[in-house]
Amino acid sequence: MKRALLGADEAFGPDRMPPPWPGRMALIDGEQTFVRDTPGTTTAAQPALYVHGLGGSSQNWTDLAGLLSDRLDGQAIDLPGFGRSGPAKQYTIKAFADRMIRLIEVAERGPVHLFGNSLGGAVVVRVAGLRPDLVRTLTLISPAMPFLDPRRSLQGPVVPLLALPRADRLAAWMMGRYAPEELAAQVIEACFNDVSRVSDQRRQEAVEEIKIRYEAAHYADAYVRSLRGLVSSFLRAYLPGANSMWKIASQITAPTLVVGGRQDRLVDIRVAPQVAKVIPDSRLLILDGVGHVAQMEVPRIVARGVVALLDEYEREQAGVT
Repeated sequence: MKRALLGADEAFGPDRMPPPWPGRMALIDGEQTFVRDTPGTTTAAQPALYVHGLGGSSQNWTDLAGLLSDRLDGQAIDLPGFGRSGPAKQYTIKAFADRMIRLIEVAERGPVHLFGNSLGGAVVVRVAGLRPDLVRTLTLISPAMPFLDPRRSLQGPVVPLLALPRADRLAAWMMGRYAPEELAAQVIEACFNDVSRVSDQRRQEAVEEIKIRYEAAHYADAYVRSLRGLVSSFLRAYLPGANSMWKIASQITAPTLVVGGRQDRLVDIRVAPQVAKVIPDSRLLILDGVGHVAQMEVPRIVARGVVALLDEYEREQAGVT
């Protein structure tokens, strides 16, 4: 593990506020997966794939993907059951990772620069650890890797409810108690350290995303079962066997950037340094005054870290030391 470097801020020009990137449905092994394309703006742009966290969507990558579009030809996906993607039979880390692997294979875009936030971070750790041939570099933002102290997460009080046989109905009832505007405000409060960084445009987009959740009958089930799958992966991580997330992380060969927000209230802040220690070729970037979604709260700083990683990767590919 080494300290992350930052590229020049001037390279990105003035701040922009692009709308969510256009999307389309992709049929992957008979199941509908929604994909947003952020086309590269140069012929040298390389393929990238962005994977969101629990309860999020492909819109979580709008700003970062835009900032990196001169270097990366991006695709951001809605995980099964989230955003505009259809439901799935399984909502485990393995099932999500398998879907990402198939997406890369079917699109014939690999190897890709792979990004993951929160739950998406755990998913792409599995992809990178088990299929190194599909990954150029890996960027993990507040990855939801195993930690066993529920007091370290705002979702801790929810975990005991996962044992209930119809926890999805309870989740749907709890979500239905709030108007979309109220629920969006709660999500922003939980994920951001400084909510003043969220523009009116982004708030309204969050409200529209939540309205889509209200209309999706499968959403509560997808959320509960995904959280259940994540907790299960935490428990297995400390047992012997090939499915330990820590063992899989130790097998990653791609150059990796690990980003953590010091004020993250959803993932224990101790996780990011631990992930960076386990992954052999890693760089650690801890950001003061930042919460769980650094790519949304401080996208320019994250982009600078990614550009430094890309520069290092390209030098290595060219044999330049």
